[in-house]
Amino acid sequence: MVFLLTGVGVIAYILNNFTESIVQGHLQAGLRLHKRRRFMESLTNHYIICGFGRTGRQIAMEFTAEKVPFIVVDSDDASIQLAQSFNYVTFQGDATEDKVLLQVGIERARCLVAALPSDAENLYTVLSAKTLAPTIRTIARASSEEAIQKMERGGADVVVSPYISGGKRMAAAALRPQVVDFIDGILTGSARTVYVEEFLLTPTTCPIIGCSLGEAQLGKKSGALILAIRRADNNLIVGPSADTLLCPGDLVISMGATEQLRRLSQILSPLKP
Repeated sequence: MVFLLTGVGVIAYILNNFTESIVQGHLQAGLRLHKRRRFMESLTNHYIICGFGRTGRQIAMEFTAEKVPFIVVDSDDASIQLAQSFNYVTFQGDATEDKVLLQVGIERARCLVAALPSDAENLYTVLSAKTLAPTIRTIARASSEEAIQKMERGGADVVVSPYISGGKRMAAAALRPQVVDFIDGILTGSARTVYVEEFLLTPTTCPIIGCSLGEAQLGKKSGALILAIRRADNNLIVGPSADTLLCPGDLVISMGATEQLRRLSQILSPLKP
């Protein structure tokens, strides 16, 4: 009787623990899924990095240095685990599929970067992104000049070839090393003190539209240097004069320290919520 009762108790104890672990596992998985879904729905004005290879990792590092929100999308388990080891927000799936892009908030995203291994995948990703969110900015990686042309026809706003860009940069570093060092210092890295930033002028948030640069006194009030102004029709004015008018849709490109650019942002968009 003792052995019988002991056996029944042990079996009951094992079954109880087994059932509890299953239920708890399902609950935890359900809670994680619900938390993940709520987080994905809360993403807005973020960047989507498709592909976490060598190019994607470098992009993620730069985004981290700039402290901008982004999510990494990749179908490879090892790539996702590597991204998670850096504490990046990840989503495992095929970025060429519409449902995956919708799940990572393509309609609310600010920009998509297609850095997948093949040109075909990057082209499909750009096509899907532009179909789901026609106004989103798309940047694609290409391995050849022919691929660049196809991606531009497919709607990519910017196409970058690491081989072509790398060759040009190496030539520039050989011919104008100080210029390249200066540009690298203001565009990349976390230890820089001077930044280049762009500000879009919209009628609803910018009160100085219609004024000239001389009247607005942007440089005097902020301390930042106005490098160029790109008009809404893509006309670029380099080194604008004091008589240059500020128009709706202008993109003001300026350079300065963090505090100078912050003051300039307050001048250009004091009504921004």
